Amino acid sequence: MAETDKETGALDIAETGARLLTLTQRMMSAAAQAQAHSVRTATGSEFSLMDAATLAKAYGAVWADALSNPAEFWETQIKAGTNMMNMWQSLLAPEDEAAGAKPKDRRFADPAWSEDPMSRVYRDVFLTFEKATKELLDGLPKESKDHLRVSFYTRQMLSALSPSNYLLTNAAARKKFIETKGESLLNGLENLLVDLERGEGRVDLATNDPTAFEVGVNLATTEGKVVFENELMQLIQYEPRTEKQHAIPLLLVPAWINKFYILDMRPENSLVRYMLDRGHSVFVISWVNPTKAHADKDFADYMKLGPLTALDVMRDITQEEKANILGFCIGGILVTATLGYLAATGDQRINAATTLATMVDFNDVGEIGVFIDDNRLKVLREHMKDKGYLENRHLQDMFSMLREKDLIWSFVEASYLRGDKPRAFDLLFWNSDSTRLPAAMLLWYLEEVYLQNKLRTPGGLEMNGVRIDISKIKTPFFILATEDDHIAPWTSIYPATQILGGEVEFVLGGSGHIAGVINPPAKRPKYGFRTAAKYPPTTEGFLEAAVAHEGSWWPHWAEWLEAKDGRMVAPRKPATRGRYKAIEPAPGRYVKAK
Repeated sequence: MAETDKETGALDIAETGARLLTLTQRMMSAAAQAQAHSVRTATGSEFSLMDAATLAKAYGAVWADALSNPAEFWETQIKAGTNMMNMWQSLLAPEDEAAGAKPKDRRFADPAWSEDPMSRVYRDVFLTFEKATKELLDGLPKESKDHLRVSFYTRQMLSALSPSNYLLTNAAARKKFIETKGESLLNGLENLLVDLERGEGRVDLATNDPTAFEVGVNLATTEGKVVFENELMQLIQYEPRTEKQHAIPLLLVPAWINKFYILDMRPENSLVRYMLDRGHSVFVISWVNPTKAHADKDFADYMKLGPLTALDVMRDITQEEKANILGFCIGGILVTATLGYLAATGDQRINAATTLATMVDFNDVGEIGVFIDDNRLKVLREHMKDKGYLENRHLQDMFSMLREKDLIWSFVEASYLRGDKPRAFDLLFWNSDSTRLPAAMLLWYLEEVYLQNKLRTPGGLEMNGVRIDISKIKTPFFILATEDDHIAPWTSIYPATQILGGEVEFVLGGSGHIAGVINPPAKRPKYGFRTAAKYPPTTEGFLEAAVAHEGSWWPHWAEWLEAKDGRMVAPRKPATRGRYKAIEPAPGRYVKAK
């Protein structure tokens, strides 16, 4: 028995040694790639979300503001010092009392943070310092973008410095290291190398199990056919799922920053399938993943070759003059602009419109504004001059930094410190399946809509040679915003209630940009929503007037839409002959392009 134990121990040592050798070799290769990536970034050939000169200017301006109000600044310092003293006193409290004082911060939810004295000290000192820094920044003038940048990047630095991100100070990670005899650390190193190799020198942080899902296999499986395609989109018509269908067809216009199947995930959370089961004739646009060949496609091209073309095809297939239309995120901005264009040209083909998580007022875009200004636009223009598009990773990084604790550092801890493999999560799989953006479209959108806020300005935007005014839109409009949206703040969506010229139904859902939208009816309601009979000019007024409802907003929207036309017709199968003969089964090949 003893000999067997010795042999097993020797075998474990040999296997560990071989694994270490392999990891070392991979580390050397990854280090070379990382160095090359750093050189590209330093020389400007690699686009960077952050501009050091702009950031230095922002910190200088905010510091000057602080010094111009010495009394207020000193008061904040005293408060921070008091909080620090209280924290040290709590550390001297009896061990059972101190161990029971667990902060609500999810980074420190593991009981080991309170049970381990060293980690508890690191945790409490960090949280006190983090709180003091936030109070200091909150006490400064907030009118300028400099303050927003300083607050945002200071938070990024503090999040990076959290003791939860380091093995020596993370009690839970250390505990696992000991229990696994170091294997968790080797697993973490291997996870890091996989991310570096996939990113070719940059850390392409895995947030989900990439092998758990496949588009067309266990995502985007609703039956349908691609009935039309052009250089920018494929149009999918879905198989009917009821004996009768609503006469007016429904067109879904997704964002082209990610793939369309956010609207058709799994059967239980597919908005497409839900509407089919309610008897709707559903079409969806699947946008192309742009290449250099699409560099000159601008926002007007997306309108002409996207929804306008899709509506023409739908009219030919269904023989219905009108259609309902829904746009999600930037797809909703396109839908809003398209309806402004149709209003200006006297085209009344839209029966009812819906937008999800769609801003119309870009005066306050939240923290995403730190990444977009005239300087970054100039750098971006230069970066895309030869390439013709912006790589998908930059937008992924930007959106992750808006929720860095959840979307960056929680995965760093789990994957690199504890050596866990990312779990299977369909929404995060979709989130990482993002697309490139063509240069002409992106530059026009950022300058005209984001920076100059022309969407809400009468005649501010020109689409296909036509000046549009969204206040002239008389089409009934359903508008969904979500209260925790970090990409499209609901306070920048609500102004549509004051701008649009026709009937408006505004709904404020729970949760955020994705989970609040993909919130299907279920036995246990996850997020509710709020509605109001009237829409005061301010968001505060809406909250005072709003009535809370449990459950998904989906049935509320479907009932609103169905009330706009109750006619029913025989079910429409996807075109199988003639001009729009089916090209291929849904979800089509455009959505699978990486």
